[in-house]
Amino acid sequence: MTLRHLYIFKTVCETKNFTKAAQKLYITQSAVSHAIRELEEYAQTALFDRLSKRVQLTRSGELLLEEILPVLAACESLDSRIKSLEKQAPIHVVSSITIAIHWLPSILASFRKQWPDVTVQVEVVSAANALETLRSGKADLALLEGFVPQGPFSHVSFDRYPLQIVCAPQYPCIHTSMDMETFCSENLLLREKGSAIRDVLDSTLLLLGHSVHPLWVSVNSPALIEAAKAGLGITVLPDLLVRDELEKGTLIPLHVDGLSLENELFAVWHRDKFLPAPQKALLSCIASDSENA
Repeated sequence: MTLRHLYIFKTVCETKNFTKAAQKLYITQSAVSHAIRELEEYAQTALFDRLSKRVQLTRSGELLLEEILPVLAACESLDSRIKSLEKQAPIHVVSSITIAIHWLPSILASFRKQWPDVTVQVEVVSAANALETLRSGKADLALLEGFVPQGPFSHVSFDRYPLQIVCAPQYPCIHTSMDMETFCSENLLLREKGSAIRDVLDSTLLLLGHSVHPLWVSVNSPALIEAAKAGLGITVLPDLLVRDELEKGTLIPLHVDGLSLENELFAVWHRDKFLPAPQKALLSCIASDSENA
């Protein structure tokens, strides 16, 4: 039994005549008769009483018609919507915290103007968790910062920001400029391992033959800012997070010889995954947001 059998059965029920049903369906009368015979064989009962010039549903036929009408209505509804499935499917985006705060709102506002009916579901997590969510197939697109992810991914770079080394004016360091070894021995207030900020710092220091043992480790950048303002140590954070404190003078910049830090921002997707039109449009909005910044 196929949908074709059911559509032919329904049309015969409406026309009460095999010939008229064939004309309505643009098929031969023999094709209608053959389909109804196959359906009756499958149901193991007669579905129509064949009268002289018309056919009439049997009790079994009436029961079948009652069962298939909702099914065929659902199929017709799907048929009317199937060509617009791309516009109805939500896009799942995972984003690092910094990107979600400073870049993502304007990107999504621009995307919504182009695709108002497409829902974008956003999950804000650490960079490491964002990549794992993408790797597992639970996200369509990840917005990451730091280093280009390894694995079966495609990516596009869309912006970058510098990292600032800062402390309070009252923090007891001898000079606002220091060498790498002195910096690593200071009281450091750092983000947790796995965050893009910490990974960039650790990787850069490792390449230069150094490592750090922070006094504070936090998943929360504002907590590190407050600790630094209290004179508890030196922190390394995005320029855009400490800019106001630097302007007010509650934090001052430090220079570490040979240590230049910045985070690059990436939109990342699985290279084997099909990109429907809305996701391509979202990537275009990400690129445009960078150009307009």
